[in-house]
Amino acid sequence: MSDFLTLPPGPLRLVNLQTPACLIGRPGDLMPVRICIENGRIVPDVAAAPIDMKGAMVFPAFIDMHTHLDKGHIWPRAPNPDGTFDAALATVEADRRRHWSAGDVRARMDFALRCAWAHGTRAIRTHLDALAPQDDISFPVFTEMRAEWAGRIEMQAVCLVPVDIVEEGGPFARTATITARAGGVLGCVTFPIPDLRRRLRVFLDHARRRGLPVDLHVDETGDPSVATLRVIAETVLETGFDAPVTVGHCCSLATQPEAEALRTLDLVARARLNVVSLPMCNMYLQDRTAHRTPRWRGVTLVHEMAARGINVSFASDNTRDPFYAYGDLDMIEVMREATRIAHLDHAGTDWPAAFTLNPARACGFAAPSLARGAPADLVITRARSWSELFARPQSDRIVIRKGTQIDRSLPDYSELDGLIP
Repeated sequence: MSDFLTLPPGPLRLVNLQTPACLIGRPGDLMPVRICIENGRIVPDVAAAPIDMKGAMVFPAFIDMHTHLDKGHIWPRAPNPDGTFDAALATVEADRRRHWSAGDVRARMDFALRCAWAHGTRAIRTHLDALAPQDDISFPVFTEMRAEWAGRIEMQAVCLVPVDIVEEGGPFARTATITARAGGVLGCVTFPIPDLRRRLRVFLDHARRRGLPVDLHVDETGDPSVATLRVIAETVLETGFDAPVTVGHCCSLATQPEAEALRTLDLVARARLNVVSLPMCNMYLQDRTAHRTPRWRGVTLVHEMAARGINVSFASDNTRDPFYAYGDLDMIEVMREATRIAHLDHAGTDWPAAFTLNPARACGFAAPSLARGAPADLVITRARSWSELFARPQSDRIVIRKGTQIDRSLPDYSELDGLIP
């Protein structure tokens, strides 16, 4: 579908727009705005005729802070046989061992980035499976892709390994060094093991010595006995680790006794952890049992987090791989589904920040802005209200980057046919 309006080249004066008030530092819900654009930036005024946008909603270009570009789009050759988390792990591992050459990872990563670009994303953080020898394959590919996409999509990479390989030396020290050389973020998956606290201290020490922020996969399960988030928060507080720490998923909080979960959130707030919720992937995987209807939605306690001042974001997570069969790195889709799944409607007016300002703060990306002087990186929808925005996929949106309306043509899936054995 083509854009709902083709804008003229040159300076632009867009009038009768609306934006969420929280994105312009004001109280309230949707607020009227006028945006003038010249030389790639938002300016006070321009010598151009006004263009009536008829109440269209405008957002600064989005930040997708938790993705898996290295896994993306393997579903046609590696579908999840039963939709469960365990099957996803096993299927990805087998596919990685068999297929993840530099060329394979590069082709799928480029395809995914072109999708994100067309949908209006300006910054992405991706986790990269980093068990040796994959770290020596995927991080160089990521570094090349980051250079190719510079000026279009800003990129960060996080190493992804299980916490039980974290030691002072050995393979994890090597992976940490590869991550640091790539200007990355130190990451791992936490799960209950007897010496978890010791390994977390070693992990944070690796990060401290290399000057790296931290991003962890945490408690991606409905088992209420799994509570590594509390141990992470306690360890950050005990060690005084002061670089940014992000925790993703945190699903088991929603199945724990209320008092226990809220005590953990008090610790998370004290430790100043950033939280990213992945509602589409979590609802797909969590509480899945054959021939049984799921009893919960899989998402973490985002409302209780926000009430404690915890920095909460939402992101895409996996796309067309065994962890999530669908998705396209479209942050408007993420916003729509997060609103429905986590009941963000009727819950205050600040949630749009969870797709823009909050992930920027968590990751250290430049804050998205509609202020004068900011880069003119915008997503404009035909929708004039939240109901209109979430009722349709906004396939006719306008994406403006550096002041220019871009070609939003999506890559054809047939481009990936050569990657299917």
